[in-house]
Amino acid sequence: MSNKDIEYTTVSEVAGPLIIVEGIKDVAYNEVVKIKTASGEQRTGQVLEAFMDKAIIQVFEGTKGLDTDKTSARFIGETMKLGVAKDMLGRVFDGTGNPIDDAPAIIPEERRDVNGNPINPYAREYPREFIQTGISTIDGLNTLVRGQKLPIFSGAGLPHNEIAAQIARQAKVLGKEEKFAVVFCAMGITSEEANLFIRDFENTGALERTVMFLNLADDPTIERVILPRMALTCAEYLAFDLDMQVLVILTDLTNYAEALREIAAAREEVPSRRGYPGYMYTDLAMIYERAGRIKGKKGSITQIPMLTMPDDDITHPIPDLTGYITEGQIVLERSLHKKDIYPPIAVLPCLSRLMDRGIGEGRTRIDHAGVSNQLYAGYAEGCDLRDLVSIVGEDALSERDRYYLKFADEFEKQFVAQKKHEDRTIEQTLSIAWDLFSILPKSELKKIDEKHIERYLPKISEKTKEK
Repeated sequence: MSNKDIEYTTVSEVAGPLIIVEGIKDVAYNEVVKIKTASGEQRTGQVLEAFMDKAIIQVFEGTKGLDTDKTSARFIGETMKLGVAKDMLGRVFDGTGNPIDDAPAIIPEERRDVNGNPINPYAREYPREFIQTGISTIDGLNTLVRGQKLPIFSGAGLPHNEIAAQIARQAKVLGKEEKFAVVFCAMGITSEEANLFIRDFENTGALERTVMFLNLADDPTIERVILPRMALTCAEYLAFDLDMQVLVILTDLTNYAEALREIAAAREEVPSRRGYPGYMYTDLAMIYERAGRIKGKKGSITQIPMLTMPDDDITHPIPDLTGYITEGQIVLERSLHKKDIYPPIAVLPCLSRLMDRGIGEGRTRIDHAGVSNQLYAGYAEGCDLRDLVSIVGEDALSERDRYYLKFADEFEKQFVAQKKHEDRTIEQTLSIAWDLFSILPKSELKKIDEKHIERYLPKISEKTKEK
């Protein structure tokens, strides 16, 4: 008699999202469990730990209403799997992979383990190709390249959801025509936010190339642990089987980490920093490292994970560990948000470590690297002068200082700020930058090649500039 046919009625304990089943045999880690409640309802669980004759099981639909005397468990002998097919494009799924868009169920081409298969480091292709998001502060200064993982660090109340929707709507691969798709995975969002995303994608036509996985705030917390793995399993199928260029947006990873902490507390594990489990770094890496390109495969997976920093603290364990694993970060700033600047991206602490390989002639434009360096230098000096002005006043500034102070102000108004449905090409982004450089004396453009200055700098007379 196989373990599949045995129905255990030996549930001994319910602890938070976990149940403990005793008297088991031949049960493995990560094995899927079918749980039947007293009312006949079916729930799904997964083995977190098996030792001696006991198994600790996390229940994805939650343990509310479970009666230890009338609950049974059946181990089905396989890990959690997701049915994948091309028909998933344009569809919306819940935290257990079931459709929630009132359309027929997907007929899967095959079923795949949601934990995926590790990519051999030798088989990885270096990310190089530029992905245009239509947002100047990303495209111009922190360029996203195909196969990269570039997180966005936000704070409570900042418009990271709007930015996520805008990137999903506008992102595209330039050059030759290639199949492009977005896998959008949202964890712990409200129904209002979920409807906002769905309506936005429907109204703009982006839903046709998007697969959405949604876990709402009132859905079981435990679903958030499995949801990003389901989304990435779908992305791997689209990228490496159907040769698509896939952008995966994960929001909000903070809710994912909170679910990890809840499970660790229920298991009475020894906590690490701020109560999070000591293996959180490894767990996050298992998600982030599923991005990339593989030699011999046309498709790719690019990740934009989003997370809210508790108390806007970038040293909090979640952004801190994320920064070690990923290739840079985009940081949102509350002071810019208060100025009504959208998107409120704080340029100076942002970084894209793979940017240099994804820009330049044949990818974006030959002057891109110099323009980016000059923008950073000019804005940094302008911000330093703002601090000086708050101490000594503007009257104490030299004429050169005034140019930089004006440059910082105009940089935020013209380059950083843009409308939520404004999709800028890389040429438009670079043109705005050159218009800004006309504020500064030509002698200050020290980070740009002289031939690029002659070619791209608007011809503005000194007299006009003074006005």
